[in-house]
Amino acid sequence: MRPEEEGTCRPLVVFSASDPPPVLWPSRQCSCVLACLVWEELLGLSIAALSTVTRCGLHFTLISNIAFESNSYRVIHNAAFYIGICLSMVLILAALLSSVATVRESEHLTAMGFFCFALAFCGLIPAAFWRYTHRTEVEDSMMDVYDFVYEEARKNASSFRRQELTAIHETFLCCGKHSPFGETGDIERETCPLGHAETAEEDCLQEIRDFLKKHMDFVSALLAVTICFMVYGMILTSFLWFSIHFSNNLDRKGKYTLRESTTSCCALQADHSG
Repeated sequence: MRPEEEGTCRPLVVFSASDPPPVLWPSRQCSCVLACLVWEELLGLSIAALSTVTRCGLHFTLISNIAFESNSYRVIHNAAFYIGICLSMVLILAALLSSVATVRESEHLTAMGFFCFALAFCGLIPAAFWRYTHRTEVEDSMMDVYDFVYEEARKNASSFRRQELTAIHETFLCCGKHSPFGETGDIERETCPLGHAETAEEDCLQEIRDFLKKHMDFVSALLAVTICFMVYGMILTSFLWFSIHFSNNLDRKGKYTLRESTTSCCALQADHSG
């Protein structure tokens, strides 16, 4: 190398107070945040799947489609589907906005993500409160529908009601109502599936109650987990917004200036303000 080329300086990037360096999240922290947001997206998909199963499941649609003037279960059935789909869409949107905001470090997207999390939280709290205060309303409404169909089929020889009763027995694998004398009526012999008229240990009311109890226990657990994730999502998006807004980057501190030195080619000095 020629002596005159040894002192040649190459251009360097200069950071000043008026043009601070961009806030860059450490890759490990960014990956952790994105992983948590992915779990929240999966939680939203789980709510959507559960709402679809509740809407289209044979056990639920069979009771909901029965023509009954005071069929309150039909209202609960439709409301649960639409509320679940709306909550899942808001939750997925919040997770997506927060993920993009984390990568792009956007204050506006972070604020929108926080708003979506807060909106989903405000929708989940009334749903959880209703579930807590009306523990048996879903079960009671479905059993009322079965009582209506059973009594109508027993009193009248209408083939329409008997077909509905037969469909309920075949779906829930049960047989009529339990008799304290262990007797089986004519309606059970005509509408029960083969092999259940004499061997069924529990009546249909008990089978419906047990089926709904398992389903509603799962719904309650999913509601509790979702509420916890909503609180976590609001805290996370708040932390992201403040970090981006105030440029709190632990990897870079101070001001960087470039000056020439007589003893060496170039020197990069960092003047720390504190």
